[in-house]
Parts: sequence; structure tokens; C-alpha cells
Amino acid sequence: MGDAEKVAIMQKYGPTWGDLNRRIVLLAGTALIVTAVSGIRSASLAQATTPSEARAIAEEATIYGFPMVDSYRVQYAYFIDKTNPEYKAPWNALKNVLKLYSPDDRAVQAVNTDVPFSFVGADLRTDPLVITVPEVEKDRYYSVQFVDMYTYILGYIGTRATGNSAGRFLLAGPNWKGETPLGVKHVLHSETEFAFFQFRTQLKGPADLENVKRVQDGYKVQPLSAYLGQPAPKPAPSVAFPQPLTPEAERTSLEFFTLLNFLLQFAPAHPSETDLRARFGRIGVGTYKPLDVASLAPEMKEALLAGMADAWADYEQAKKTLVDTGKLTTGDVFGTREYLKNNYFYRMMGAALGIYGNPKEESIYPSYFVDRDGKPLDGNNRYTLRFAPGQLPPVGAFWSVTMYELPSILLVRNPINRYSINSTRLPELKKDADGGLTLYLQNEPPGKDKEANWLPAPKGPFEATMRLYLPKPEALDGRWKAPPLEKAN
Repeated sequence: MGDAEKVAIMQKYGPTWGDLNRRIVLLAGTALIVTAVSGIRSASLAQATTPSEARAIAEEATIYGFPMVDSYRVQYAYFIDKTNPEYKAPWNALKNVLKLYSPDDRAVQAVNTDVPFSFVGADLRTDPLVITVPEVEKDRYYSVQFVDMYTYILGYIGTRATGNSAGRFLLAGPNWKGETPLGVKHVLHSETEFAFFQFRTQLKGPADLENVKRVQDGYKVQPLSAYLGQPAPKPAPSVAFPQPLTPEAERTSLEFFTLLNFLLQFAPAHPSETDLRARFGRIGVGTYKPLDVASLAPEMKEALLAGMADAWADYEQAKKTLVDTGKLTTGDVFGTREYLKNNYFYRMMGAALGIYGNPKEESIYPSYFVDRDGKPLDGNNRYTLRFAPGQLPPVGAFWSVTMYELPSILLVRNPINRYSINSTRLPELKKDADGGLTLYLQNEPPGKDKEANWLPAPKGPFEATMRLYLPKPEALDGRWKAPPLEKAN
């Protein structure tokens, strides 16, 4: 869509983002919706916030803030709540996990079951962190992905971004103004005082675990003061972290705004968002003061809940008309602030569909929500995914297909404990007579002769996600297309 078309749409539908978004969403099935949600514009409001104004602001704040609130839910489980079975480590400590995700892991939706992960929750309020990576063999993919509290991607270390040689890198918060330390190759800057980074280390099969462990043992994270041999700075004030909401409550509870208000105190306003933050302040969000939603007047509570519902109605419509049809891809919704151009709706969609996803240069995620005929996927049916001869996903690292139950987008236990089919298993898979490859996505076993190619599905609704790590140009420019999922007779 050209700039002239965008201007025409803005003129036609008016300047207030909330109203524009609700009108544009009626044009479902076109690309216009993504223009409507590409940024939030402030509108001039009277001093007193009316319920209708509060509803519009609540819709904007929900779209803007959902990635922050959902990311907080994950990081509370990983780095704060020591009683949680998914707890990893305290802030600024590295945790290597020498296993793949399983159905027992339920904090993160649409998890990657292909690689062991290592995790760090970063508290950058007083001291940057120095990250050391070892030399990794040339044929092993690895990456370190840095994400801020908004879920914008800050940058990468690893095979694509920096190569497989050893090195040291620095992650700094918004208040650090120092010089690049000696021996550090590159500095990554976080807009927010807390951040998150995770290491992905390729696993080439069960016998490869010891090799992965050797790589993970070479990862190191330390405060800059410790790296320099200097006294540690004065600790930052302790934080009384509130309980997160459940994934369901994040979409329906007014405590969403209380949590968002809490989180924004650690996220200094970007210059492009000064007016937006002031607008959020009209409903008590972004004021950095405790927000007591219980004390709101009944009509204001109703308005805020209606605004949340509006935001999620927009999401559902966009998913149905754009994501399910392939008009909007994961390559559009993950990236830096500069890449997304403050497109808060894209950021929300990325977090809802698969939080902490990679940008397209690192990996792409062709996903199946419907079959070739446009029908939602259901495990009561049988499906095939066939790659014609010479048409396997073109990658520089590896590819996979992973099964998730809906609506949770989580792994579901199955009798053979297989949750994805990864290209490292190609020698074990049975080829078609013509040299192609057919995968069987269904609940019941397809028969002994096909079981090697079986990806078990739950009995109800599901989605399947393909991952292409280090996608080749033909996967990025459309010369290669993911084959459709066929419903078997």
C-alpha cells in the first residue's frame, strides 16, 4: 500500500486512532487493517475523561501494553517466583537448560522444541552485563536474542549476527553512558531497565547432548564491575513485584492496567511516545503511581473493559483475515522498534502468537491454522504435509514442524513424546516413491509404515508451526512457499 493510499484512508476515517481502528477493522480481508494499527496518534481531549474517551484509551493501552504484561508473566515465573516449577535463576544469573521444551513447560506459548535454551533475566538499573560466548563449531547454529520489556528485539550474538568465533559483548540499560570496555566487541542498548535474553544452541539428536553441554558451559554472564575488577555499584532499590495475571485474565481483568502501570515505571518514555504516555495517564496508566481499579466508578470500569474487548476483537479479526490467510506473516511482527515503526498492533500480535519470536533474517515461521480449503484444523481429522522432490524448506541451519493445541498454543502430551519433526531427523524419515517427503499430522497413528513421519495431533483444535532457521533468500522473497496442509480422505 502506497503513502497516498495511507493518507487517503486517514483523511477518510479521521485522526483518532481508536475510532479509526474500529472502522478499518470492518474492512476485514484487506491489508488496510495493518495501516490502521501501525501507530497510535494522540487526540485532543477535554480535561475530564468521559467513558467513551476512556474506552478508546483503554483499547490503545491494551494493544500497546499486552506484550509487556505477558512478558512479565513469563519472567515472573522464570526469575522471580522460586516456587514455580519453571523457575530458572535470579536476575543477572545464567541458567543453562540441557533439555528440550515439553508439555510440562507452560509459561511460554508456541515454544521451540528444537534446541536447548539458556536464560538470563537482566536487571540493568545499576550495572551493565558482559556476555561471553565461546568458539562454536562452524556447522552448529547458535544465537543469543536480546529483548526489552516491550518485547522489541535489541540485537543478536551468534551464527548469523556475529559468527561462531568467541567474543565478549555488553548489554546496557537506559541510564548507562560509559565507553565500550576493552575486550568487548559490541554494546547492545536496552530502552528499559529490565530485559531478557536467551541462548539457542542447536541439538543434532539425542547423542549430541554432551556436545551442546560443552557449548553451554562456555557461556558466561557477569556484571561489568566484576568484569573490570571494580567494586560493585550501590544496589538498586528492591522491587515488590506483583503477582502476574493468567493468560486468560490478561484479556479480561482490569488488573491488566494496574500491572501495565507498574511496568512502565521501568520503561522511560521514548521521545516518539511522550504524547501517547500522557494520553494513557488519562486513565491512570503511566503515572507511576499505584492504580486502584477497584475504586473506579462503575461506568469507568465498564468503559475500560469495553476498550479491552475492542482490542481483542481487533486481534481476532486480524488473525482470521490476515494471519490465517497468510497476508500477514511472522516476518512482519517481530523486530526492533525501528523495524516495526512503533506498530503496536504488530507487536501485540507477535506476543500473542509466539512471544519472543525471531525476526525474519534469523528465522521465519510459516504457520498452519487452516487447511488448504480454509477450514480450521482439528485432530479428529487426518492431514498430510507433503514436500515435493527438491522442495524441502531452504535453510542455512535447520527446519522443523511443531504441533500445538489451541487455544493455549502449548504442547500437548502424546504417546510417542514427539512434539516436532526436525530436519536433523531426515535420515530416519521415510521418503515418498518420487523422493518427496510426506508428514502425517493426526491424532491416531497412521500405521507402522508411516509412523516415522507422524506428528501426533491433539483430539481437538490445533495449529502447526514450521520454523526455518537462517532462511535462504528464496524462502524470504517468496520463490519457495510452504506447501498447504491437506485434509486426507
